[in-house]
Amino acid sequence: MLRPPVRLAALLTVLLATPLAAQTEALPQPAPPPETSAPSLDKDRLNPAATGPKAYLSEETAPSLVAILPPPPGGHSVAEAADRAAFNATRAYQGTPRWALATDDVAEGGAALLEDYACVLGQRLDQTRVPDLMRLLDRARLDIARATREAKRRYRRLRPFVGNEAPICVVRSPELADSYSYPSGHAGQGWAYGLIMANLIPEKATPLLVRSRLYGESRVICGVHWLSDVVAARTGASALVAVLLADAGFRADLEKARADLKRALGAGGPKPDPAICAREDAAARQPLL
Repeated sequence: MLRPPVRLAALLTVLLATPLAAQTEALPQPAPPPETSAPSLDKDRLNPAATGPKAYLSEETAPSLVAILPPPPGGHSVAEAADRAAFNATRAYQGTPRWALATDDVAEGGAALLEDYACVLGQRLDQTRVPDLMRLLDRARLDIARATREAKRRYRRLRPFVGNEAPICVVRSPELADSYSYPSGHAGQGWAYGLIMANLIPEKATPLLVRSRLYGESRVICGVHWLSDVVAARTGASALVAVLLADAGFRADLEKARADLKRALGAGGPKPDPAICAREDAAARQPLL
């Protein structure tokens, strides 16, 4: 089983003793990206003219991640050094099965996460067979995105690959570099979906949340998020799902999705690729650092 060749403790010692050539705070802070820099989550991506699903929570009822989460680690702090050590150490995963899993985990949204849960569910589910579940996930995704966006714009934390040429598992772009890092939107979405799926299938809660943890950790291995971004995302997603569960509309849709999912699982479906399941199992047993 692969382990990065340099351990976190040794890296921390070096990082705390020797200043890095490119500190985040030394870089100029970019202006906030325009609203058109990425597809709007409240529009259908296949048909931008169509109105998409609506979020469950209003701005007044949604929890504020700016208030709930602590600020991201500051410059020259032990926590920031740990983040940098994690980024440096995980570059050693390039070219490994765990790197390939992280690359696959770049895909987001209800359909992508449903595919990621195939090994846990024991079958691949066609999203057209679970319309109520997809509607639930798509609406909840808007709540997750809005809450995360508020914190990202507040802290404007640069992503770990900015200012260096270290390998990452996606193509570098100005849009990605300017989209900010804290907290991780992907990790928040993955953890929120894991909690929702665990509510729908409580007997599979443990493996569902293990897979959701891996999905978040993939952002660190991919090199597009600091480790503390992912930790904060889990806290934020947990807070958001707690509030969603108090919303009558969400609870009604949750029960529809439960029946939807039960029917689909009972009808059976194509089995997931055993090689993919073996890769996920190995990742679950392997420490991130």
